[in-house]
Amino acid sequence: MLGEEPHPPYERPQLSKAMLHAPDAPVAYIKQASDWSDILAVRLETGSAVIDCDADRRIVATADGRSFAFDRLLIATGTLPRRLAALENSAIEIQYLRNVEDALRFRKSIHDKSRIVIVGGGVIGLEAACAAAKNGCRITVVESEQRLLARAFPAVVSDLVAARHRSHGVEFIFGATVSGSSSDGVRLSNGADIAADLVLVGIGVEPVATVAERLGLPSAGGISVDAYGRTAASGVYCAGDAALQFSRCHDRAIRVETWANAQNQAIAVAGNMIGETREYGDPPWFWTDQYDLNIQVAGDMLEADHIIRGDTNCGKFSVIAMRGADIVGALSVNSAKEMAMLRRVIAADKRPARADLESSAYDLRAALK
Repeated sequence: MLGEEPHPPYERPQLSKAMLHAPDAPVAYIKQASDWSDILAVRLETGSAVIDCDADRRIVATADGRSFAFDRLLIATGTLPRRLAALENSAIEIQYLRNVEDALRFRKSIHDKSRIVIVGGGVIGLEAACAAAKNGCRITVVESEQRLLARAFPAVVSDLVAARHRSHGVEFIFGATVSGSSSDGVRLSNGADIAADLVLVGIGVEPVATVAERLGLPSAGGISVDAYGRTAASGVYCAGDAALQFSRCHDRAIRVETWANAQNQAIAVAGNMIGETREYGDPPWFWTDQYDLNIQVAGDMLEADHIIRGDTNCGKFSVIAMRGADIVGALSVNSAKEMAMLRRVIAADKRPARADLESSAYDLRAALK
């Protein structure tokens, strides 16, 4: 197993969650470095960026000049943060949040009680804002859309999240982008200048496609795979954030940038690499913790009719997304048990009656019978 980072494999959700909320939170590794070889008999090569791949000779090459032969190859190169060109030559400190070093750097910054501009009102930016606000930082979030997480949340939940952040002192500027830097901060497309000690950029990611490109595989928007994780190259598979896979909920191929997908798709693909036949088609699922809100999303919430179960004013409810009779997505706020059932209903492609779903008294277990 070749990995560009110097660390053994670790859990990425912690980078914007646990590691930012405690000044001494340790890095949670998937396994200790010695366990890979001693228990799993896996040769782990860290600090080994793969820069080339020869499909005919079935060899990959690393930046330090070594070569590794393969019979079957798994591309699990993930993504890198999308850079903000308008700030590339800025004198102000610019940070991104993707690896352990990034998290440790931002953690130090927020304990210095900095003035922070966060570009992008997505999950990463909002989780970072939450941690920084709790540490007394002055936070301004700049979001190009008119509301938070517009590509994943219905408006009622976007508004709830924004209100919770505002109650902790976070300010929002919607419908604007960062166009450059000013003498002590950033300049926005609407002409405003925002003072800042540093800027955290969270405007999405791009798949790392070096290996795919060397193999001649199309990689625009991701590395295409079938339900078994196979690419168009013989013996070459892909899993995780870089994989472009079909989603029944979205009715199209998408990249799924979630911890659950990185884990579960990889498990299925690993089986296929050793001769099993395991299709993978789990509905996308992710969660975010912000202040006292635990929000979970499964499937696709866009371009659908929304059914609300529970009282949105009490901070505990669910939203179900439907297209016709099909449940294509669900979102829960502080309702983890209901989300667990909704995920099962979506995965099983069940179609309970709309009237039942609209009743919070309806037991979702009945839909699985």
